[in-house]
Amino acid sequence: MRQIAILIAPVVAVGILATAAATRVIPGDTVGAAVESQIRAATGLDVLLHRPASVSIFPAPTVEFSDVALSEPSAGETTFAAERLTVNLRMMPLLAGRIEIADISLTKPHIAVTVYADGRTNWSPLIDMLAEALRPNAKRAEPVLSFSEIGIKGGVVTIRVPGQNILETLEGAELSLAWPSIAKSFAATGHFIWHNETVNASLTIADFPRALAGDDSVLKFRINSGPLKAAFDGVMSYEPSLKIDGTLAADTTSLREALQWRGNRSLPAGGLGTFALKAHTTVIGRTMALSNLNVELDGNVAEGVLSYATTGRQALQGTLAVERLDLSPYVSAFRLIADKTRDWDRQSLMLDWFSGWDADLRVSAARVQLAHVELGRTAIAATMRAGRLRVTVGESQAFNGLITGTIAVAKSESGTEFGSEMQFSHVDMEKCLGDLFGIHRLEGTGNLAVSVDSTGHNVQELAGNLNGTVQIATRQGALNGWNVEQILRRLQRSPLSAASNDFRNGRTPFDKLNIGFRLAQGLATIEDVVLEGPSIRLALTGTTSIPKREFDFSGTADLIDGANADANVSFALPFTVRGPWASPSIMPDTHTLIQRSPVTGPLLDAVQDKRTRDAVQDILKRLSR
Repeated sequence: MRQIAILIAPVVAVGILATAAATRVIPGDTVGAAVESQIRAATGLDVLLHRPASVSIFPAPTVEFSDVALSEPSAGETTFAAERLTVNLRMMPLLAGRIEIADISLTKPHIAVTVYADGRTNWSPLIDMLAEALRPNAKRAEPVLSFSEIGIKGGVVTIRVPGQNILETLEGAELSLAWPSIAKSFAATGHFIWHNETVNASLTIADFPRALAGDDSVLKFRINSGPLKAAFDGVMSYEPSLKIDGTLAADTTSLREALQWRGNRSLPAGGLGTFALKAHTTVIGRTMALSNLNVELDGNVAEGVLSYATTGRQALQGTLAVERLDLSPYVSAFRLIADKTRDWDRQSLMLDWFSGWDADLRVSAARVQLAHVELGRTAIAATMRAGRLRVTVGESQAFNGLITGTIAVAKSESGTEFGSEMQFSHVDMEKCLGDLFGIHRLEGTGNLAVSVDSTGHNVQELAGNLNGTVQIATRQGALNGWNVEQILRRLQRSPLSAASNDFRNGRTPFDKLNIGFRLAQGLATIEDVVLEGPSIRLALTGTTSIPKREFDFSGTADLIDGANADANVSFALPFTVRGPWASPSIMPDTHTLIQRSPVTGPLLDAVQDKRTRDAVQDILKRLSR
């Protein structure tokens, strides 16, 4: 123990002597002023001291600034403020009369970052000065900071983008910055709190002076938070503008949680689950381009290119190819029919996510799944402009035919604006109408043209305000649920048998069926109907209510003798079709049936004849007694 004391005593004595010598060589006020001057020279920022510096030489030479702020001289904007800035000095240079900073510690600093439209920030003067100071053989009017580390404790960083209503705050920052004074590299590691999530991050620039000079330098970046992980490996350069190039990889178990964590509160319902991305990434200014992209979302795997820009409005552009595109998670959240009812859905359509961004995407898929509807090879383009989404179906192989057309949806003061022009060519009508609208009454191959528009806050209102036209043309098909020929022949033989028969069964083959509807405020009026079969012909008039999903038709069914439509009509029967789409009631005209009956026909004629009316009525009275 005595030997250890003997060894320590000289060291303590040397420290005391060195401290005393340093104090005599350089006064404390001079040390504080020199440190302040070096900070101003190195950062290009004005140093605002609300309290005088405190200099301590023992046990280590330090300069402490309390309530300090740095601001850009031209703008007068406070760039940096700290409750305490502690500077540790190197002892040996201090003994030699030189002031060299070993490291800096910031306690509860507040750092403000303002990103301007040209991509530069309020910290650009500092970076420009560093680039000049770190350039080889640079001429320096004043000594440059030579410290190797900056520590941040309890820091707050605010990021503001004027004109875009963007203000982000990083709190509780605990960071260690390895400054490139001894080695060429720059590194930052630590964590901070963003939107109530702790984010662990690290950044490394292999050759900081080279990057500031405009040459490529290796860049590595890692971020790990609760909902998101991301990594970048590549190169970067600062001059003439910030450029980053390399490989980006990111993944999350819930893209919805990640976007909500980022601040996107208005998101489309459905989907946005498991997400993974890997791409060659190029960042120039405020534009990010992703090439050789492989992205997975909700089980859909796509390849292609994407670009994202924040110059003005947020804009997303790209082209993607996918083998199988399953849109079920997204369309399942949108319901046409209310649960456990046959009525249109009345829930409000939430389109808040339409605002604030633009998009131009092109997607091609070998197969597309839409809930219970499956499409073949499909090419679509989706554009978003000023809150209006327009989807163009360039080509989609579906229902054994082809689909083309457009669908447009926009948010407005009246709720939702909807418009569509679609053409279904040579499709299986039973499968097409059944899968899309739940109507399983029509067989055959044909064409369907729809041109409609509407406004409303929900599907029920959209159905009630629907305007436009619908054209159906089908060949060599059948009407399901009715055997018109069989009905006509049975009623021709026995007209009064209609009262004991349900006509909603069987099928009616036809050679040609054309139907034209005009829609006005949710009411579809028949403009043209032609149904011709081997032995029947139908004429139809009336309306169908889209909001109520009900038929109100009347028509005439003709039984034809012969193989063509010009043959003689052997039996003509008026009828009505009324009731819900799913199970309408079909009723033949009673007056016609009574008139054609050999039993009641003469009686009806007698009632209508003035000469026999009284006698018939007298007989009926006697029978009733």
